[in-house]
Amino acid sequence: MSKFGELINDKLPLLLVFYNTEDEVSNSMSPVLKDVAAAMGDKGKVIKIDTEKNLKLSDALRVKVLPTLMIYKLGEMVWRQSGEQDANTLISLMQDHLA
Repeated sequence: MSKFGELINDKLPLLLVFYNTEDEVSNSMSPVLKDVAAAMGDKGKVIKIDTEKNLKLSDALRVKVLPTLMIYKLGEMVWRQSGEQDANTLISLMQDHLA
């Protein structure tokens, strides 16, 4: 969990995506997440977290539906949504939390 604290404490927006490799919707989001990462460049980060390998973190954040997406900035969750999202929406949300 201490690594998680370091990760979310950045001044850049961080998009966390909780997924499971066996979930079809989670897998269909991969190209979308690549587009978001490419569009943000060094102005934000996109990190996928496998719920099977990170049960404690998933439980602590009450992740019940996959995929669950969260944006953190300066250690604070500024947005959270479950279910499939499109790249333009995610890019816009990330850009809203720049600087």
